[in-house]
Amino acid sequence: MKHYRIFLALTVLVLVSLSCQAVIGGGDERPTVPPINDGGNNQDVPTPAPPTDSSTTDATSSTEFPMTEDAYNITEVSGSLIFYTKLSLDDTMKFYRDEYASRGYTERELLTVVSDGTFSMVFDGDPSGKAVVIQSVDLGDGSRTVAIRLEDV
Repeated sequence: MKHYRIFLALTVLVLVSLSCQAVIGGGDERPTVPPINDGGNNQDVPTPAPPTDSSTTDATSSTEFPMTEDAYNITEVSGSLIFYTKLSLDDTMKFYRDEYASRGYTERELLTVVSDGTFSMVFDGDPSGKAVVIQSVDLGDGSRTVAIRLEDV
């Protein structure tokens, strides 16, 4: 029971964190650089190259975690994958159930939680010995975040 409470607390923290990012606009917009006022000799200021971090904006990624075909705003951080999709809650859950079943993984149905547009699922069978944890939050604009990671559960 103690592990369930810890898992529930971590789930709530991740979901709140993702929701806060969505509310404050943690999207893929890059800040613009205003032109330099050099006393009338206006020249074009070169635009800095985008940062070379682990974020991408298309459905390509080096991760082993499966993503929906419409995945966008993809971020990989410390072995976790976070992306956005336009799929419904049911379609997203079906995608992951089908995908992981085809890989021979089993769902820990006891840990599957669905509530108010959010869900959390856990699959066993990863070669690392860890469980695959998938969580999703409906952002209210027709999109949802999906976060996937390996975890000792």
